[in-house]
Amino acid sequence: MAAKAERVVLEVAGREVPVTNPGKVYFPEAGITKLDVVRYYLAVAEGALRGAGGRPNVLVRYADGIHGEFFYQKRAPAARPEWIEVVALRFPSGRIAEEVVPRDAAALAWMANLGCLELHPHPVRTEDLDHPDELRVDLDPVPGVEWSQLQAVAKVVHTTLDGLGLVGWPKTSGSRGIHVNVRIHRRWSFPQVRRAALALAREVERRAPTLATSKWWKEERHGVFLDYNQNAKDRTVASAYSVRPKPDARVSAPVTWPELDECRPEEFTLRTMPARFAAIGDRHEKIDEHPCSLEPLLELSAKQAAEGLGDAPWPPHYAKQPGEPMRVAPSRKKGEASTAGRRVPKKPLVEIGRARKKEDALAGLERWKARHPEAAGHLQPADVLVDSMRGRSSTWTRVRVNLEHVPEALRPAPEALDPDDVPGWRNWGARSR
Repeated sequence: MAAKAERVVLEVAGREVPVTNPGKVYFPEAGITKLDVVRYYLAVAEGALRGAGGRPNVLVRYADGIHGEFFYQKRAPAARPEWIEVVALRFPSGRIAEEVVPRDAAALAWMANLGCLELHPHPVRTEDLDHPDELRVDLDPVPGVEWSQLQAVAKVVHTTLDGLGLVGWPKTSGSRGIHVNVRIHRRWSFPQVRRAALALAREVERRAPTLATSKWWKEERHGVFLDYNQNAKDRTVASAYSVRPKPDARVSAPVTWPELDECRPEEFTLRTMPARFAAIGDRHEKIDEHPCSLEPLLELSAKQAAEGLGDAPWPPHYAKQPGEPMRVAPSRKKGEASTAGRRVPKKPLVEIGRARKKEDALAGLERWKARHPEAAGHLQPADVLVDSMRGRSSTWTRVRVNLEHVPEALRPAPEALDPDDVPGWRNWGARSR
């Protein structure tokens, strides 16, 4: 491993960008170093900036590689080059922070040197922070869903967008999902864009009810969830060409609709993408030439509301919104029947554990399965609910199990959390539900 004092200086876009500890291994299984990540972003800079450039970005920092602790940094580091642009954002909490705005390849290299594997831009340009220019369609599969089902739902999304006069630009998420971005005119507010995304999610669910869902609560989901709340203010997703923290260093790959029918997400990695980019360029090169109107989706939203489909739950850290339904999971609602005034949960959920690291929480799940093999044998993939809970600057993982497919006689009683290593989780949990 390279000595910590080692560094190289790259000439990028007319600037000198130092890369400290360039030999530090970020992806042990693939043998990929920090310098490899920096050089990757330089190779795909034109495409990466098309997705993240000119926008405020949250810094998601993996300073010790993909198996170390990572954290979200909204505020730009105080010690930064004078040529790094920042812009002040106001968040739903009322706080204000200056976030980094990359404009050129040098800024991407500087961010990568900080350990930023992913690019997490907001869907706004710095010149107009109140009006998004991007509708984001996030297809998020529940556990057990195969890639082919995601492809099938993406086809429904494509058909639905086409019918509404909207141009969708698909990409692999670099993880398990698919993203479809739609450039829009900067005329609508964040709540309007989110409402349009909700209308789209519900329409896709109507067209493919066995494949897709718009249900916010994990215990109600099946198939592929269309996460409309990714369009709420202050939410970000990994943008095009982002490197994801997977052992094979997969990247979020812009593709054409025909390519999406044939590709596999593991084909696109930090190792393979530069050659693809050099050969064919950016598949989303013309995205800015096709801004669209949200009016058709907002008209669909109004039609759905007239039929009784009003707003849906917002993310947990947002203030209660006008017209939003009660923000409580179905399993926590009071059932129709009750005994001695007690609440009767609608879903038989048990919480297994909470941990700062996902792998520790999943290890606790395996210990629970070992203690209760008969019950575990009845679980379906979607019955295991793995929640990524975000605090102010980091995430932690909660694991729950839905026992509805387990015969009542075999359902284990709730036990002490295993593991239970999240300091102050009671306060965090109240914010994150």
